[in-house]
Amino acid sequence: MPHLLHLDSSADLTTSRSRAVTAAFAEAWRSRGDDFTVTHRDLHRDPLPHFATNEQHWPAADRRPDAQVPADQDALTEQIHAELLAADVLVVGAPLYNYTVPSTLKVWLDHVHIPGALAGEGSQPLKGRPAVVVSARGATYDAGTPTESWDHGVPVLQIILGNSLGMQVHVVQTSATLADRLPDLADLKERADAELEAAQAAARELALTL
Repeated sequence: MPHLLHLDSSADLTTSRSRAVTAAFAEAWRSRGDDFTVTHRDLHRDPLPHFATNEQHWPAADRRPDAQVPADQDALTEQIHAELLAADVLVVGAPLYNYTVPSTLKVWLDHVHIPGALAGEGSQPLKGRPAVVVSARGATYDAGTPTESWDHGVPVLQIILGNSLGMQVHVVQTSATLADRLPDLADLKERADAELEAAQAAARELALTL
């Protein structure tokens, strides 16, 4: 039974463009048949706890002898790993907040990026599985412009999901999402609307083919 893990992290519950694109993906996925199932984890509505200790960045076998990790947090990490391992495809809503991923998504990344568990050479049970990163960016970061290298959201997801976990990362982006709110970006509104439409179409296509 093909299964999708759908993650959202936007704090905007009404007009979020990353949520609109991940929803388009999930809807298209479900349209393939009743056996195409979805687990939805909303990291903003139901945020994960930050690690209580740095020892949680390591698997139990590699922790210091005196490490004190709350049992409920280890159980939560195991649950998050189980959700990801059960998924044939992952779609992640990742709006750009202050040039990087939302803190709620960063906590999820901390839980999955544990050497010897899901990450690292020889420990990549997710190797080759598709991960679709949906990036919504308030401004623009075009090649050749002064802000070209300011997007630190997509790169960290490519490194962790792609390099460390071995997943096949697909990126769907929409930019200038603040064009209808910030006067300095008002001239980009048509571009923003066109990029959103294109991102939703790209997401639907991926959902029907992955």
